[in-house]
Amino acid sequence: MFTLEQIKAAHSKVKSGADFPDYVKELKVLGVLSYATYVSDGHTLFSGADGYSVLSPAKYDSKPLACNSNKTVFVSELKAHQQGKTDYPTFCAMCAETGVEKWITDISEMTCTYYSKSGEELLVEKIPE
Repeated sequence: MFTLEQIKAAHSKVKSGADFPDYVKELKVLGVLSYATYVSDGHTLFSGADGYSVLSPAKYDSKPLACNSNKTVFVSELKAHQQGKTDYPTFCAMCAETGVEKWITDISEMTCTYYSKSGEELLVEKIPE
C-alpha cells in the first residue's frame, strides 16, 4: 500500500491548482481511492482498499473558518487557483475565509466535493482526466 512519503513526493510537484489533475492521477497509481483534506490545519486522511488509511499531520497552524459559507466568492477564487493564479497556502486561506471546512477527492469517480462547516455540499467538480 501507499505511504505518506510517497504521497509527499507526489504533492511536492504541485505548484498551483493547475497541477491538481496530475497529482490525483499519481495518487491513483499509488492506490489511493479517496482523501479528505481539512482546511482548519491542512491535515489529510488518505484512504485505500480494505480499510487502509494514512493520516498526514497538520500543514499549518490552525485557522478559524468563516461560520457562513460564501459559495459565489469561493467558486470564483477556486477558478483562479485552478488557472495557476494562486498557490496552495493562498487557496487554503481563501477556503477558510469563504467557509469551506473540507474537500473530499474521490479518485474512483474523479470528483472533488467541497463542504461547508454544516456539511452542505458547496460544489462537486469533475477532475479532468
